Amino acid sequence: MSILVTGGAGFIGSNFLNTLINSCDDEIICLDSLTYASNLNNVPKEVTLLPYDISNKDKVFEIFTIHKPKYVFHFAAESHVDNSIKDCTPFIQTNIIGTVNLLMASLKYEVEKFMHISTDEVYGSIKNGSFTEETNYDPRNPYSASKASSDHFVKAFNNTYNLPTIITNCSNNYGPRQHREKLIPQTICNLLRGKNVPVYGDGKQIRDWLYVQDHCEALIEVWKGGKIGEKYNIGGECELHNIDLIRKIISMMGKEESMIEYVKDRPGHDRRYSTNINKISADLNWRPKFNIDEGLKETIEWYELYSN
Repeated sequence: MSILVTGGAGFIGSNFLNTLINSCDDEIICLDSLTYASNLNNVPKEVTLLPYDISNKDKVFEIFTIHKPKYVFHFAAESHVDNSIKDCTPFIQTNIIGTVNLLMASLKYEVEKFMHISTDEVYGSIKNGSFTEETNYDPRNPYSASKASSDHFVKAFNNTYNLPTIITNCSNNYGPRQHREKLIPQTICNLLRGKNVPVYGDGKQIRDWLYVQDHCEALIEVWKGGKIGEKYNIGGECELHNIDLIRKIISMMGKEESMIEYVKDRPGHDRRYSTNINKISADLNWRPKFNIDEGLKETIEWYELYSN
């Protein structure tokens, strides 16, 4: 029996591979097109790497024909909001068409469980309260719109064809191996190089921060005990203004707040995300283990070692 993990050379996917190899004895296959946000060194040596694009339907079906995976963990996605605003085409190709290709192949080859890893950004911005699994979708940028579309296709394949799917929607991840274009690694890497840290607008945007190892362990729990056809929110229970997060990192690294540089806000910038995890906590007894200081400490130490 084999397990297929898409996007396993990227940030969350590679951290998940390292968790998965300690949780099962099955053959693990990583399908990753190795874009700029991927790193070949992220893939554990125990994993078979297939460097192909999920938007290539023929190649996806060929891989399923050969390996016949019983479980699929779908991480592969274009995920940088700024890039989606400049050109949404790659987001449509990977996040929508690529997902549909995987769903069709999973249906044909009778996959036993299709785990679709998505984002809380599909819900849009929320002033009060928190996103639950019943919150209406309200994507506010091309990236989140493409992820919302992929979620709907996954749900449609479950409803229409009884494909055994589960959707998870996570809050903002951070930790080792994240591409430096994202907020936390960009802040850390800039500080390491003595460069200013850009802050969009007034920096008062609020995000719920989830350490990547907590996310990976939650996914294992959902895989093993989650109910087919359901969706589960995964959050870190750690809401911070972006500016406060950056100040925290600056303090932990012994730098000066004068390195903060306010820049023009991006279009359609969501003001606040807040993820309710009551369902996964009640159904699967999962809660995040890492607090923000612990997670940031490990993250900073990783970039100090591996950033160049």
